[in-house]
Amino acid sequence: MSRDRTLPGLAVATLVLLGVAAAAPGWMVFTLVVSLAQGLVVLGLMVLWRAGLMSFGQSLYYAVGGYTVGLINIQFGLSNALLLVLAAPAVAGLLAFLLGFLLARYRDIFFSMLTLAFAMILYGVLVKSSTLGSTDGFSILTPSFLGPHPGPDATQRLLTGLAALIALLAAALVHRYLKSTAGHLATAIRDNEIRVEYLGYSVHRAIHVKYVLAGILAGAGGAIVAMAIGHIDPEMAYWTTAGEFVFVAILAGAGSVAAPFLGAILFVVLRTYAAQYTPHLWHMVLGGTLLLFIVFLPDGVWSLFERACRPLKRRAPS
Repeated sequence: MSRDRTLPGLAVATLVLLGVAAAAPGWMVFTLVVSLAQGLVVLGLMVLWRAGLMSFGQSLYYAVGGYTVGLINIQFGLSNALLLVLAAPAVAGLLAFLLGFLLARYRDIFFSMLTLAFAMILYGVLVKSSTLGSTDGFSILTPSFLGPHPGPDATQRLLTGLAALIALLAAALVHRYLKSTAGHLATAIRDNEIRVEYLGYSVHRAIHVKYVLAGILAGAGGAIVAMAIGHIDPEMAYWTTAGEFVFVAILAGAGSVAAPFLGAILFVVLRTYAAQYTPHLWHMVLGGTLLLFIVFLPDGVWSLFERACRPLKRRAPS
């Protein structure tokens, strides 16, 4: 067998991202931090997807992460980015743990629709809540980094560096989880749950763990986006936001923990340029791109890397 070079590759990619965050123009830095945040959400979707499940409601935890940052800002006046990016996934993970007792019992379209239903319930609550800004949302404090508030440009660059390190840690932990016995159960659960139960493993518990992990990652992504934009609103919980995450998951594929981040970068770039050059047709451009990927590249863009690496794997020493 060839050596697994995923973790060294992630480390090199993180160093490249840190260099980009330090030297790239402001618009590229902002695009990168949003892409990394979306990649975290899609990384959680990939964990569920490998078990044959697809959540249409990850915007629920994405919004919970963002609003956790906002509420901590308002209630306690805290703006430390490190504390906020730890608190948001904790709250999102707790909510996922509670809802997981119900959702772990459902499969296929029922699981997908239930996740979407919970996301839309949160959206309705946020829209009707004047305390939380209703449809307009509210602005949050500029994040600080173990000291005084830096300037706007420095804040974005520091936040991008923080997002890159969080993405590296999350990808490494998920990669290790997928290589474990619990991670390998995903394929068995997708193929035949009864056989998994006969082997002595609890399918409900395994899916519950995967759902909580996906919720934690989505909460972290929502926190990063909230700090990057400086504003939160109910659109974070809307179904179109969840649809974007599913779009990226299909675009990226589930072949590697690096795929969600690559897919997120491609999606943000595609959406940005499509909106700039075809402002009235950019939805059609995104839909056409998704259609082409489903027909001609069903395993996602990461499958191109896998095909390119096959000759190298054959020549690698065992």
